[in-house]
Amino acid sequence: MISLDGVSVSFGDVSVLENISLSVEAGEFVGLVGPNGAGKTTVLRTLNGVLGADSGRITVAGKQVGECSAKELSQAVATVPQNTHVGFSFTAEQIVEMGRTPHRSRLDWSDDIGPVEEAMAQTDTLSLRDRAVDSLSGGERQRVLLARALAQNPAVLLLDEPTASLDINHQIQVLELVTDVVGGERTAIAAIHDLDLAARFCDRLVLLADGGIRAEGSPEAVLSSLALDEAFGIETAISENPVTGTPAVSAIHDRPTQSRRVHVVGGGPGATVAIRTLWRAGYEVTLGVVPAGDVSASLAAQLGIPTVTAPAFTEPGPAVQQEAARLSEAADVVVITDGPGATYNADSTTAKQVYADLGGAGPRMARVDGGDQSVVTTPSELRETINTVLES
Repeated sequence: MISLDGVSVSFGDVSVLENISLSVEAGEFVGLVGPNGAGKTTVLRTLNGVLGADSGRITVAGKQVGECSAKELSQAVATVPQNTHVGFSFTAEQIVEMGRTPHRSRLDWSDDIGPVEEAMAQTDTLSLRDRAVDSLSGGERQRVLLARALAQNPAVLLLDEPTASLDINHQIQVLELVTDVVGGERTAIAAIHDLDLAARFCDRLVLLADGGIRAEGSPEAVLSSLALDEAFGIETAISENPVTGTPAVSAIHDRPTQSRRVHVVGGGPGATVAIRTLWRAGYEVTLGVVPAGDVSASLAAQLGIPTVTAPAFTEPGPAVQQEAARLSEAADVVVITDGPGATYNADSTTAKQVYADLGGAGPRMARVDGGDQSVVTTPSELRETINTVLES
């Protein structure tokens, strides 16, 4: 449905796209992601013919963009802009009717209301039809402009930052609408700033940076690649949204690097707080033994932390306990929680130990080995205690 083959675009002496190639199949919803200035909007503007390419071949819906008239291209491609401002006080219905312009001749003024009403019904804007567009909220205007694009009956829908300046409710609403109308012979490609939303709604992501495509594929593949950190110039941590099951991206700014290693024993919510606190502080963290599938094991996997697991509700075998003991003995400090699996690690031979009750679910824990050492209960207290222990 969409093909860019060796496309380069420059503005004067500034190269924006350099020899990029991309194919998008019919029925796909593809998200363009990347830092500001990466060329996302430029890709869209070459696809709708607003910008000409310096070199390369661009094909949309079987048409070579450079050889099409504006009318021909508008019959195949519709664009939803980032800026929803309209200079005149047209009604919402009049705005949507403008989407029928490519399908009318100068002398054809016949009734063409059917596609207009269908597009407004799809976008839930029929109730706004008589409202002046400048009286609508940002989310309402965005839906009206999406209805205008749909009224064109395009094979390809281009969206430039469709969720910019919208609250979370309207962000979800607009992208759900796009998802609903894409499929079959209709394709969408959108420049999206929010990586989590792109992962949630797009079938495929294309990561742009420095004028080129740095990664493309499923959201899981693109957002977990090293290319993401390189493109944005910052360390990222990828987790799974517990509700949608899609990747969630967290940027980590200037995470320090520590040469010391801390081993966490016991799982559960308290262990996840300990892991997160220690990882963000820059320590080399290891974990185990914890039950397979425990929340702490899931977090450790997302952060690339070495972990020893055992089947839930069973006593770990000798080999598992031996591996956990190896990690514990290699650590400079061992943090013992009251989570599942902690009792299998209570006999750690590491002299420096810190007991932690970070789950926030009840009273301070008792030491798992029956001792009376004090217990840390907050992330800040854990960091301070670890530093004190290491300096002693």
